[in-house]
Amino acid sequence: MLEISELKKQLAKMQETINGFGGHFDLDRLSESISINEAKMGEPGFWDDNIAAQKVIDETNQLKSKFDRFFQLNSLLEDTEIMVDLYAEEPDDSLAEEVTEQLTKLTEQVKSYQLHLLLNGKYDHNNAILEIHPGAGGTESQDWGSMLLRMYTRWAEQHDFKVEMLDYQAGEVAGLSSAYLLISGADAYGYLRSEKGVHRLVRISPFDSANRRHTSFASVDVMPELADDVEIEINPDDLKVDVYRASGAGGQHVNKTSSAVRITHLPTGIVVASQAQRSQLQNRQTAMNMLKSKLYELEEEKKAKEKAQLEGEQLDIGWGSQIRSYVFQPYSMVKDHRTNQETANVNGVMDGDLDPFINAYLQWQLKNSNPA
Repeated sequence: MLEISELKKQLAKMQETINGFGGHFDLDRLSESISINEAKMGEPGFWDDNIAAQKVIDETNQLKSKFDRFFQLNSLLEDTEIMVDLYAEEPDDSLAEEVTEQLTKLTEQVKSYQLHLLLNGKYDHNNAILEIHPGAGGTESQDWGSMLLRMYTRWAEQHDFKVEMLDYQAGEVAGLSSAYLLISGADAYGYLRSEKGVHRLVRISPFDSANRRHTSFASVDVMPELADDVEIEINPDDLKVDVYRASGAGGQHVNKTSSAVRITHLPTGIVVASQAQRSQLQNRQTAMNMLKSKLYELEEEKKAKEKAQLEGEQLDIGWGSQIRSYVFQPYSMVKDHRTNQETANVNGVMDGDLDPFINAYLQWQLKNSNPA
């Protein structure tokens, strides 16, 4: 049987946490902002400027989501309190099971909402462009790159995000030499910015006939996909544009025409590429959008005169610079070196179970940006 006093204590703690969420925003002001935007959307000529109109709609949807989720959480808490009161009056096993399930659901919803509130960066609600580049080590690190690609794809699918391969360059023997992904969905960049940095793998190599343990590195870069209304000045004379034949992952389906585009920004050395679209013109536009995102980050760094939250630190792909280690042998462990979050469930992580690491990173970042 469940202890009534313990249930009441859990509910009181949940109530305190949910009340604290309300302190992150003014509900009356939030409601007023939604009403103002909806009035704008009803005005004649609202769609005369499509970009401005879409911006208002996106902002309204975000405000509504924050408003609705808060009240849904309160409603779930009230339902749970009623169920606990019923159980206190007439305890029985079937009701105890329902109470346990309801408490579990409430706890998960509270954690989810808490994580959502941590996404308060300027572009946290945007789609994410994720790049994977293996470090030194040839086939070993290139295979590690493909394992990371699978991990992030699995994570995205579990969150109902759309994954589009913008560019993929296969490794010489196995794995990949580079990959660019567009991960689309609400808050994609806010979640994935935690993954920016160098990832280290320790395992018995499947490519080593002597079964020796190898250490491999791969860097992951994450940036927000910027809207068309974000102005970034790019001088065409600063660009080196190369075209090549697009191919699928692993080199399949090589196109007969050179539709893939690679753009090098000569002043900064930034290189972006796209082969996802059917035409060279479309791929050039996609690559230009990627370049715009990277140049925007660079400019933000200069203005802030500190390491940008969007770009993160520039680290060598090697020893001592990793943000996270994945150890397959001689023991099983994944550990984030910034937050000390760790788990022995390596297979779960490689199958996309990244939420505990993302949550810990956002909490860690909030603590470090607001020191006591």
